Amino acid sequence: MSGNTSKNNDDAMPLWYAQGRNHIWLPYAQMKTAIPPLAVAATKGCRIVLADGRELIDGIASWWTACHGYNHPHIRAAVERQLGVMPHVMFGGVVHEQALTLARRLIGLLGVRGLDRAFFSDSGSVAVEVALKMAVQYWHNRGIRGRRRILSFRGAYHGDTTGAMAVSDQQDGLHAAFAGLAPEQITVDLPADEKTTAVFEATLERHAAELAAIIVEPLVQGAGGMRVHDAAVLHRLRTAADRYQLLLIFDEIFTGFGRTGAMFAFQEANVAPDIIALSKALTGGTLPLAVTIARQSVFEAFWSDDPTKALMHGPTFMANPLACAAANASLDLFEREPRLAQVAHIARALVHGLEPCRGLPCVKDVRVKGAVGVVELHRVDDLDALRQRFISEGVFIRPFGRVVYLTPAFTIDGDELVTLMDAIWRVMSTRA
Repeated sequence: MSGNTSKNNDDAMPLWYAQGRNHIWLPYAQMKTAIPPLAVAATKGCRIVLADGRELIDGIASWWTACHGYNHPHIRAAVERQLGVMPHVMFGGVVHEQALTLARRLIGLLGVRGLDRAFFSDSGSVAVEVALKMAVQYWHNRGIRGRRRILSFRGAYHGDTTGAMAVSDQQDGLHAAFAGLAPEQITVDLPADEKTTAVFEATLERHAAELAAIIVEPLVQGAGGMRVHDAAVLHRLRTAADRYQLLLIFDEIFTGFGRTGAMFAFQEANVAPDIIALSKALTGGTLPLAVTIARQSVFEAFWSDDPTKALMHGPTFMANPLACAAANASLDLFEREPRLAQVAHIARALVHGLEPCRGLPCVKDVRVKGAVGVVELHRVDDLDALRQRFISEGVFIRPFGRVVYLTPAFTIDGDELVTLMDAIWRVMSTRA
């Protein structure tokens, strides 16, 4: 029999589910043994409505994207208007209002003098790929050969495309099957203390002549384990990058747009990058869009009469007008509604609500940063079973590795947030 064919009360499922389920290939799933996926009929607010009528409070905002909740009327109206005007046009040789307006607004929000050239793409992984290509070609275009490697950090996750895999942590097993495919990069621990800083400095001293850039997820390493570090780490990276004349890339695909408490994590740390990658919550969780923004000094290395010095990258759907319209509407909401105040409220609630888990025998650590709450376990023997426990509690919380986490929509109401935290307490208590 084909994979994922176990009984899931298919007779009660809608026809589209019964007819189509055995033709899909799910992400990060062993299809032979994976529990059949939930059939979703609709979304509303901070809830996922299942085809069988159940409603789950979404604790992770669809991989951290739906920062305003689902189906926000302002974003929906903006997309509907754009659909009637121009759903898509290629970005080669032509431009359109939504993309240029979005680029200008994003650069204004970043607020970094000279960080002002935006290259659009359609996913976070590709935004990272573009950042890496910018960094490597920057040196090539300047006639400096040999600077083709990237320094990255253990615990990092930058995406699943080949270049992004190469700068992600290779020890977590996620990309083990592709060893040798991705270019070999240099990986060290974040310089968070005296010992790791010494190793970081020694590595730079040894490899500076072959390095093009340093890449980091500022303040929180997301999908690699929800690990938190302080601003001092980023200051060390900036100082080291300047000393060795390296480019500093910030991957804010997870942390950008309010998730850590400031609009962008680098603003809280008061450390500016040379290149920044953004995606995830950029469109408020409605349509795929990403952007890589570089300093003018980086852009100038590509400004030439020589056509071979152009950045040779061009996603087919880059700067899609519908997605840009959604992103502009999402930025409207950040301007008009108290999103960062809501993040601060969520952070206080997470500290209060998750701290009791620290005393449970199964719990290794509890940590909160902005609207990110983490309960790290000593071990997880059956991840699918743990995920099912949360569904039985009426919540959609999807642990990975040993990490149970919450990244809710910023608009979640107090009772829904309490329900999420209570569910974690109850499930963890039964594991203790």
